[in-house]
Amino acid sequence: MIATTNPTINILCQPTSDAWLEQALANIDTILLDHSHCERKAASTAINMMFRYPSNHKLVRQLTAIAQEELEHFEQVNQILERRGIPLAPLNAPPYGKGLMSQVRTQEPHRMLDSLLVSGLIEARSHERLGLLGSHLPDPQLAAFYRGLMASEARHFGIYWLLADTYFDRALVQTRLSELAIFESNILSNLHPEPRVHS
Repeated sequence: MIATTNPTINILCQPTSDAWLEQALANIDTILLDHSHCERKAASTAINMMFRYPSNHKLVRQLTAIAQEELEHFEQVNQILERRGIPLAPLNAPPYGKGLMSQVRTQEPHRMLDSLLVSGLIEARSHERLGLLGSHLPDPQLAAFYRGLMASEARHFGIYWLLADTYFDRALVQTRLSELAIFESNILSNLHPEPRVHS
């Protein structure tokens, strides 16, 4: 068994399993390719939210910074893929993202709250899993790259949480975040057969 002790953001209800880490380490080229897709999607999520809520000045300013950083990470991962001779290619999406998005309510202001919190949860899980890769990858350069991303993922979680706390009552934010966190952990309770960052 691989010890998966690693710093985590305490909103996560369950830690990542040893089975995921073993799967990821055995399929690191696929994980890298999926990581590229994840960074692109994260930038797109931030941009789409800015378009949806253009009058929320603080949200637009903060998510502009997130989108820029996600695109920088996208480029960094793509450079690693190129060095390893891994072509950019589509991948089947795991049920994680779609499952979480199914919990976003369609009516405002609930949609805004849920969108912020779901995005924050994804960043929290990314912080944990990229940290695990950083602690266990045998390639020292790749391990250092993943350790270097942890602070960004934690900061992004914090921004999404603070935005939710800015626009909504804190008790409501905490209650809804707890509900979504339980759902998030349930999605990951069974390992997806295809290796992914969020499988």
